[in-house]
Parts: sequence; structure tokens; C-alpha cells
Amino acid sequence: MRPTALIPVIFGLAAFVLTMLCIFAGSKKDFMQEYAIVTLNTSRIGTNVFNTTSSTDSDSNIFESIWDNVTNSIESSLNDKINSFAQDLGLHDFYSAHLLDYCSGYYTPTDLPNATVSKSDIDQNITYCSNRTSFFRFNPTTALEQELNKTGLNITLEDLHWPEAVNDGVHALRVAQKAAFLLYCIAAGLLLLATFASLVSFFFNGRLSAFVDISLWFLAFLAIALASAITTAVAIKASSVINKHGKDIGVQAQRGNKFMALTWVATALAFLNVFVWVFECLRGRRREKYVGHVEK
Repeated sequence: MRPTALIPVIFGLAAFVLTMLCIFAGSKKDFMQEYAIVTLNTSRIGTNVFNTTSSTDSDSNIFESIWDNVTNSIESSLNDKINSFAQDLGLHDFYSAHLLDYCSGYYTPTDLPNATVSKSDIDQNITYCSNRTSFFRFNPTTALEQELNKTGLNITLEDLHWPEAVNDGVHALRVAQKAAFLLYCIAAGLLLLATFASLVSFFFNGRLSAFVDISLWFLAFLAIALASAITTAVAIKASSVINKHGKDIGVQAQRGNKFMALTWVATALAFLNVFVWVFECLRGRRREKYVGHVEK
């Protein structure tokens, strides 16, 4: 028997669970919504258009055109106090991208901290999640346009000066989501297989079983590491591009640090299992040499 084989079994089960959580995070309104890959904050979208004191002549014309189509309730909201421009325009305050879907909702009790509400008091109220789909690709432009069309205000993203560079930033996210989903599925399968192999190796002491475990765990580590690297790189790039070009229209993006922690812990556990089995293989070789020397 090989008692040390229980270590990779425990680590492997933990890595498998974490990988599955990465895949299904945010797949329901009440399930791990804080573990998004990227969250798009649109609560202040349109502030550049509605700010008549600093807008250009072109902006003023757009403002007048939009103002003629705004309902009395929205006009009252804009005149009395600034709460969430997104809600006034019929949009959600935020859009969170996950591997299988995207979810949107509103910040409560307000979208910005003030004298009575601190940042820690602001929560996300999820009101909508798209259908859960394999190889899902998040397209915020389409989501925003669909919601604007429902309002009947005749306002488009072009009216809000939506920058084309933002589309380029999220395009990388859309492409990488498909590759990441595939890699996470492969990683989950390999992690489960490698964990089972480690459990079998608990009853065997040979170097052959250790070598098989090394191979399986290395493949599992490679798959989860690539998936983690892709999602991390894309989240950083997408949020950087959106923050750079979207700040002028009141749009911000935040990468999902909690999701990154989840996926990289799973990666670290897989790597530790590779190390454990390399150690077992080397120890088995030394044991065989020692036994052979004693027999001589």
C-alpha cells in the first residue's frame, strides 16, 4: 500500500470541485454571482451626453434629440437627483460575464457611495441571467442595444458615443471564452481521471503506477493552467481596454479577482500533485536500488 497516494486524491478532488465551480459559477441568479470573469459597470453610462454644461455643440444636439423622447418620470429623475443613468435609459447597472452565461442587475441601494451609503453597503441585485449555453460568448453591445430598443426612447449606443475600441476589447473575451470553456471541461475530466488513478495507486507501490500518475496529473495541470492563463489574460486585457476607452461615456469594467483565485488554486493543487508523484517515482527508484544492493 502507498499511504502518500491519499494526498493527491484529496488535492485532486478539491481541484476538480474548484474547476466545476469555475464552469458553473453564475449559471443561476443565486449561485456564485460574485465569481464573474469580468463585470461591466454601466450605471453611469450617458453622463457625457446628459451633462449639458460640458458637452459640445454636437453633444447638445444629441441631448436635445434624446430629451424630446424621455418620459416625464425620467426627466424628473434627472432634474431632482442623479441616481443611475443606466436605469433612466432602461439599462441595467451592471453586466457580469461568466463561462456559461451573463447576468445583469442593479446596484442597491444606490450605484455610488455617498455621505450615507459606503461602498461596502452597495450590493448587486441580480434580475436577469441569459440562458445557460455551452461555448457561450458574451456580447455586451448586443445586450445593451436590445435593452435600449425595448424602452421606445429611440436612443442608440451611437447616441451615447459608445466607442468602437470597447467592442474590440470585449471581442477578445468572446473568442477566449470558447477556448477556456473547452479547456475547463478537458481539465475537469483529466482531474477526475487522475484522481481515480491516484486512488488505485494507493494499493500499488511500483514505479509504473507512479509514472502513469505523473503523466495524467501533468496533462490535467497543463489543461487547467492554460484555461486559467487564458481567462486571466483576457479579463485583464478586456477590463483595461474598456476602462481606457469607456471612461468618457461612464462605462467601467472590473476583472473577477474571486474567479481568478478559484481557478489558480485549482491549478496550484494540480501542480502539487505532479510534484508528489515525481517524488514518489524517485523514491521508488531509490527503494529498488537499495533492495537490489541488499540482495547482492
